Order: sequence, then C-alpha cells, then structure tokens
Amino acid sequence: MAEQERILGYLPDERPTTGKLFLYALQQVIVMFPATVTVALITGFQVSTTIFASGLATIFFILITGRKIPMYYGSSFAYLTAIASMVAAEGTVEQIDAWKLTGILPPELISYAQFGIIFSGLISIAAGLLVRWGGMKIVEKILPPAVTGPVAMIIGLTLAGNAMMDAAPQAGQPQVVWIISLVTLLSTVIYSRKLKGFLGQLPLLLGALTGCIAAVLLLLIGQGNFFRQISQAALDASSWKLGDGSIFALPAFTLPRANWAAVAAIMPIAIATIPESTAHIYQLDIYVNDLARKKGKPDYGIDRMLDRNLIGDGLCDMISGAVGGPAGTNYGENISTMAITKVFSVPVMAAAGIIAMIISCFTPLIKVIYGIPVAVIGGLEIYLFGAIAAQGIAILIDKKTSMFDSKNIAVIATIMTFGLGVNYAFGGNINFFGLNVPAVAGAAILGIILNFILSIGEKKEPAVQQ
Repeated sequence: MAEQERILGYLPDERPTTGKLFLYALQQVIVMFPATVTVALITGFQVSTTIFASGLATIFFILITGRKIPMYYGSSFAYLTAIASMVAAEGTVEQIDAWKLTGILPPELISYAQFGIIFSGLISIAAGLLVRWGGMKIVEKILPPAVTGPVAMIIGLTLAGNAMMDAAPQAGQPQVVWIISLVTLLSTVIYSRKLKGFLGQLPLLLGALTGCIAAVLLLLIGQGNFFRQISQAALDASSWKLGDGSIFALPAFTLPRANWAAVAAIMPIAIATIPESTAHIYQLDIYVNDLARKKGKPDYGIDRMLDRNLIGDGLCDMISGAVGGPAGTNYGENISTMAITKVFSVPVMAAAGIIAMIISCFTPLIKVIYGIPVAVIGGLEIYLFGAIAAQGIAILIDKKTSMFDSKNIAVIATIMTFGLGVNYAFGGNINFFGLNVPAVAGAAILGIILNFILSIGEKKEPAVQQ
C-alpha cells in the first residue's frame, strides 16, 4: 500500500487538491492555447470567441462522456482549407477585402461557416452510433492498430515542421532566439525527468516560465523584445464591454445562418477526423491503464468508450459552431501533456475549460497568454509533438501489432509515406481530382481503404482447434 501511495499521478476519477488542480489546469491551457488561437487568426474567426468556445465545448465533452474521458477540445487545423474555400465562394469582394484589412471575417461569413460546422458534427455522431450499435469488432476491422498507430505518428511528425519554425528565429529576428527555444526545451525535459513530487508534474508550465525568463534576460541586455502582441482588431469585437473593453469584454457571439455551400465544403472534413480521434482515444487508454496498473487498480477501458468520444466530438462541434467558434477535435498536445505528467484527472481538464472561458473575457489575460514568445512555444512543441509520434509507436507495441505481417507493413508504410510526403512536399494538402486533401486525413483514409482491400479473403485462425 505504501508503495502504491508513492506512485505519482492522477487517474480520470481522481481529483487533486484545489491549488494543484489550478496549476495542472493552467498547464493544459498553455499547451492548447497556441494552436487554438492560430486557427482563429488563420480563418478570421474571433480570437476571444474561439477561446471561449474551446473551453465551453471541453466542459460539455466531459459531461457528454459521463466524466470518464479527460480530453481537451480545441480548434482543428483540418478545416482550414474548407473554410477558406467557402469564404472565397460565398464572400463578396467587400467582405473579403474587409477580412484582408482587419484579419477578422465579417459576421455574415462566420455565420455561414457556423452552419457548416454544426452539420459536420452529425458525421462524428453517426460514426459514434455505428460503433455503439456494431461494437468494437467494427472498429477493429476499420481502424485496427496498424492504422491508428501510424496515424498518431504522422500527426506528431507532420507537426514537426511547425515546431521547428516556431523554435527558430522569425523573419528579422537575431540568432539569439535559439537560446530561448533551447532553454525552454532542455529545461522542460530536465524538469520532467529530474523533478520529483508535485513539481515533477508541472514540467511544461515550469519550462514555459523558464523560457520566458530567458526572453526577459535577453530583453534586459538589449538583444531584442521577443514577446508578442495580439492585434487590436482581434480584440475589438465583443458582445458587451466594460468601459473601453481594456479589462473585460464578452466574446462576440454570432448565430448560424443557413448556407448549404458551407455544409458541402465543411461537412465532409469530419469524416477524415474520425481516425485521428480514434488514435487519440487509444493513446490515452494505453497511458491511463499503465498508471492504473502501477496503482494496483483495474484497467479503465477508455478504448471501449470510442462511441462516447466520437459522439462527444460531434456534439462539441455543434456547440462550438453555435456560439461562433471553429470546428475542433480533442488535442494530441494535451494528451501528450497528460502522458508526460501522469495527470489524467477529469476535474483538471474541466478546470482547464473554465480557465479558458475566463481568459476569453479578460483582455489582459488574453494578451499575457498570447504574449508568450513564439520560441518558447516552439521549445514546448518539439517535446510535445515528438511525444505524440512516440505514442503512435506505443499503440503498435501495446496492441502487439506484428511488424512481420505483410499486410501491416503495407498499411503502415503507405500511411507514413503519404502523410509525411504530402505534408513536406505539398505544404500539407494535395490536389486530388480537384479536392484539397489534408496530409493526415488523406493518409488515414488511404490506410483504411488499403487495410480493407488486403483483408478480403483473409483467413483467421479458428477459435477452437478440432
């Protein structure tokens, strides 16, 4: 018993003390923040609304899944091309010019996109119901570990370029930027490995803080200011402001407006996010069960909750879309953070959602979090994105996927080559008969199809030998 008590970590149904819970949750927010805000800035969605929507959807996801799956719902990059094509097709010249000038989409275009995002949620819900009615046998046939493992790997590896771009000096910046990113990376790794007890569960928060201290020191000795400033245009819009909005401003909520072109552009993308979401649930399952075994507790069976996960994903797309946020997914970065820190607590993730919603309403908080130097984010990303890829390998090992099976080798090889090839040769999307196919989504779909074809006529060992 004493041995079990010394094992650090929190399982999904365990709650840390209030102070620890807050710090763990803040760590999760810092991890999700860059990607979520970046999606908003690229698509033209309101930044504060996007942050609010991610927090709100996370809380609903936790409730929808029966408070059993610790996941953070954040904005998805998979929908960028679809939203851009919808805007180009439906936006007037004046609306597109206004977007280019301010970086924010006019409310009418956001409303159109919301309509498509809400309908995209139906795809994930349908997939979840299919899993619920058909059982895990359907999942094992369509999404075996030979598919989900390499999909998880390429999620991390295709993001490697983003990590290095963030870690490296931006245009016009001096080479000393490398000091910030390397200090962040090395300190985070050292903290995760060497610190014990409570502090050992905050390596990313402490690593980000150390990187920011390095940036401050470089500022003080005259090497440059590497802290960011969010544009005023991204902060101006709100549904209600206290005074001039410099302290408190409610996010700008918009209502969906019927637009079937938006549905046609955005809805199909949800099909491609299902393998990614499945890979995430398998990743989480492996690490939660590992901690459970060390604590002398039974497996939590999170992989058997795939139906809840997919239904939750779909409903959260609808919730996010209803208030004016982009379509999203559960974040691999946050799963990696949990795997590193061994904090899988559902209450922590719920608190992270609440913190995100609070941040979205207070302008100084948005500025502070957004102001973290890009190099600090890059240092964290090198670790986190690599961890996502490593979790893909863990899936293959945990599920005992044979690497001597010709079918497995063919499926894994195809997924890896297509995903990485499209990402680095074509910038993340490839034109396929007029469709812009994202690297990860295309690789996943191709892997599913290939696995299906190679499984035709496959003989299985009989359950009972005569």
